[in-house]
Amino acid sequence: MTPLAPRLLFHVIAGGWDLLGFEAIDGHHADYSPGSPDLPKVTGALRELAALPCPDIELRLAEQRLAGYVADPADAEAFAGDALLHTDWNNHNVLITHDRAHLVDWGWATRGAAWIDPAHWIIWLISAGHTPTAAEETVAFLPTWALAPPRAVDAFADASTNLWDEIAGSAPDDWTMNMLNAARLWQQHRSHRS
Repeated sequence: MTPLAPRLLFHVIAGGWDLLGFEAIDGHHADYSPGSPDLPKVTGALRELAALPCPDIELRLAEQRLAGYVADPADAEAFAGDALLHTDWNNHNVLITHDRAHLVDWGWATRGAAWIDPAHWIIWLISAGHTPTAAEETVAFLPTWALAPPRAVDAFADASTNLWDEIAGSAPDDWTMNMLNAARLWQQHRSHRS
């Protein structure tokens, strides 16, 4: 069985290039829309990822990556942790096969609090048509999400909105505007929770 990520088949460094070759996976990009049969497989991938130990290699730190996007720099400390995070839950980075989801494109691999990957996925779910409440319900049974401190999640929603606002810039395309709107919807939802 293919693991969570495709297996590395070869690694060559030559002529100033660092080339990695991975096994091909015959699957389709994840469909995050409400009612999609892919959602349980992605949830399974989140569970599997949370169970993996973070490798002892240099990785970006969540609290550093998001420090510039929080109102109070101390809020970023809530993002610290020892979990291996993918952080880029673009549906093109999740390949679905008959039995599971596989994660590709680990360019933003990060060390941080384990609840951060479900939080990232919430924004993608909202962008795919879920309400903020439905998106949170989709991740509600993940053990890592159940342990997320509500105030830290609120700070993450704020930071994510600021991040997507920066990505969108002054002339956003449809894709970045959709993501910014999704982040804003979640931020508003978090600010109105009881």
